[in-house]
Amino acid sequence: MNVKLDVAEIERPQHERGLPNVLSKAEVKAILHTPVNIKHKAMLSLIYVCGLRRSELLNLKSLEVDSKRGLLIIRNAKGKKDRVVPISEKIITLLRDYYVAYRPKNWLFEGQIKGERYSEKNLENVLKQSVAKAGIMKPVKQHWHRHSYATHVLETGTDLRYIQELLGHKSSKTTVPKAFEIHTCFDK
Repeated sequence: MNVKLDVAEIERPQHERGLPNVLSKAEVKAILHTPVNIKHKAMLSLIYVCGLRRSELLNLKSLEVDSKRGLLIIRNAKGKKDRVVPISEKIITLLRDYYVAYRPKNWLFEGQIKGERYSEKNLENVLKQSVAKAGIMKPVKQHWHRHSYATHVLETGTDLRYIQELLGHKSSKTTVPKAFEIHTCFDK
């Protein structure tokens, strides 16, 4: 007996989607205040205040910081889309101080060798060290900063669609589980 199997008819199991991990504002503040190195402080701060993915941070170029308009231009983010996010004067000042100290050539954040992009592994180490110095015991991942950013922005009353744009999500279904569910679970 020869049975034909139509792959399109096969139901795929649903992945369980638990709530994402979020840091409190106090925990984020503690992490951002621990780095002594201005490059490390700038990288971690930019990840949080702009809700950046790791790759978005590491692929930034100096010209993508529009300090006059207070904007950060993120090119070829996930889904090959560009987006623009606001940055505060405080972050612009931090980035200027960093730029004067390091004078990057190609990438906004370069590794030990001038012109080479900062590595994901080193960024992960910077975060681990900052978390340890801040005395946070939970196993913090870099993407938690992005979830925390979305949640904290939502808590200030920012429109969910605007948060969706800031994060570069195609669908609000992607944003809602990551921000709204966290927010509403504390309201119950």
